Amino acid sequence: MLPSAARHVTGTPARSGRSRLRFSAAAALAAGTALVLAGCSGQTGNARVDAADAAGDGTLRVGLILDNTGKQSFLNASQLAAAKLAVQEINAAGGHKGRPVELLPEEIGEDTAAQAKALVAAKADVVIGPTDSSRAPGAIDVLANAKVAIISPANTAHGITRYKSGGYYFRTSAADVAQAPVLVKMANDSGARTLAIVHEEGLYGKDVSAAVAAAAKAAGLGIVADAAFPSGQAQQAAAAAAAAAPDAVVLVARAGAQGAIAELNNQGLAGSKLILSDGAINQYGSALGSNALDGARGILPGVFSSAHFQGELVAVDPELKDMTFAAEAYDAVNLAAIAAAAAQDDAGSSIAAKLMAVSGGSEGAAPCKSYKECADAIKAGKAADYDGESGRVGFDSNGDVTSANYMVFTYAANNTARMSGRETAARAAG
Repeated sequence: MLPSAARHVTGTPARSGRSRLRFSAAAALAAGTALVLAGCSGQTGNARVDAADAAGDGTLRVGLILDNTGKQSFLNASQLAAAKLAVQEINAAGGHKGRPVELLPEEIGEDTAAQAKALVAAKADVVIGPTDSSRAPGAIDVLANAKVAIISPANTAHGITRYKSGGYYFRTSAADVAQAPVLVKMANDSGARTLAIVHEEGLYGKDVSAAVAAAAKAAGLGIVADAAFPSGQAQQAAAAAAAAAPDAVVLVARAGAQGAIAELNNQGLAGSKLILSDGAINQYGSALGSNALDGARGILPGVFSSAHFQGELVAVDPELKDMTFAAEAYDAVNLAAIAAAAAQDDAGSSIAAKLMAVSGGSEGAAPCKSYKECADAIKAGKAADYDGESGRVGFDSNGDVTSANYMVFTYAANNTARMSGRETAARAAG
């Protein structure tokens, strides 16, 4: 994980004054940590599309990889509560083939390979996790070789799309690059015709800025500057952007975001000209000069959890204070159980072979929003299309989601942001 102080954004959606969202931008750092692609899994074939023979033992077992420690440790609670809630609801609806679904005892640690091996030994059929993208390969290599399905609720690194998993790996969160068309749309909606991109060095900045440039070209916007900067050294990049006199500036950054905003302000690029990527969103307050972000907009991935869903999670864990990745974890468990129901088998290979279909890949499938509703459709001989708490999923042939939801935040003069809207990228880039 990249070191970062926990940062929170609180927003109130337009339709409800009662619900509150707490989002940690440190979570985005954890989920999207730079991925090293060396040592890819030796798995061959593609479990996502290959025919699978029934090989389960009749009991669906769900394992968790909770890999958050230190400042990110709060992320474990939201995912665990969501998994427990999903399993409770699945079992209340009859479980898998009349038998209770088992949630295996969880452990917390950064050695994902060791956790994966323990889950294989415990006969897990599907594993939810890990959170940190950099730890995904360690989990994939072990679990895919054991023919265990993997669904991460939080991995966002673009490079995982290319990682060899034999078709056993999926994720309910969108890749970082999926935000690019949304960032460009926000610029377009403001009337901008020219765009400057300022991005922090590293895989996140490189991948997302390239995707923004491609999306801008497709939308007919001119890129007048594209400047990279090392964290903490954004002065030259800000000056290059200012010299190009753009209508809007997209800042793609994480750890170096605050310094970059300050430098852009020094160059006269402040407030409503700024559009912030998900890694740059923070409640800056007095850490920046007055009005530095007045009118600026940014996005965070996901949807605002309904008051009902938040209440259900708190009923599972009364101490829960953060909902980050809860919807994605909840949907991951439900999708696994629905895939097992569609396959009439609990083996990991059977689950992997049905996940694309039950997430929206079957033509004419019946939309359903809960395990019970989907299972009832399957029993009636219909194909199920699960759309859950995180929105539409629709896994593609890479295990990536085919739509990505974002919450839009707008900053006030005191440099704090509140949720002001939502956007959807019809298909995740990459």
